[in-house]
Amino acid sequence: MTRETGGSRVLEHPEPAAIRLEGVLHALADPMRLRVVCELASAESELSCSYFELPVTKSTTTHHFRVLRESGVIRQFYRGTAKLNALRRDDLDALFPGLLDAVLKAAGKEETRLAV
Repeated sequence: MTRETGGSRVLEHPEPAAIRLEGVLHALADPMRLRVVCELASAESELSCSYFELPVTKSTTTHHFRVLRESGVIRQFYRGTAKLNALRRDDLDALFPGLLDAVLKAAGKEETRLAV
């Protein structure tokens, strides 16, 4: 959901206390969403939605970003007309220590294994 504050659009995000493990795992279970998370984890700054080249329709891409945001995995915000995305690493590490690192490591190993 988007709301207006002071003339700018603000997207709703769960507070850290509302982030649930099952929601995070559900968000990370999809290959397209996991791909987004891996790219965000390796980025040095926020990435715009248009940065990601996913082999799905624009509406499906929008859905994937919404699931990631609503589960608490990413934070989305507007800078001008661009919607930027950032991994909520600090929140996830505080709530589920080691989970994100383990998922990212496993995803990297799987990518290597399947590339052969």
